[in-house]
Amino acid sequence: MEYSICSLDSALPCEITVDDDNGRYMIRKSDSSGEIFNSAEELIAWINTNWSPEEFCDPNEFTDLIIKLNSYDPITG
Repeated sequence: MEYSICSLDSALPCEITVDDDNGRYMIRKSDSSGEIFNSAEELIAWINTNWSPEEFCDPNEFTDLIIKLNSYDPITG
């Protein structure tokens, strides 16, 4: 699963990658730095702790992202 979300403080979108097949769990933040995780669960926990809807151009996109991540099933992707 790859997801892009527009941040208020950057022209580049934030990117979220959850790829169980290749063991890739990454985030590119609005400042273009990144975070790498060992599992989808760690990535989801980081997002829930560090991001909020108010940081993004469309808070509903952030809500949709959280819903998708919380319903993420590593077996089916």
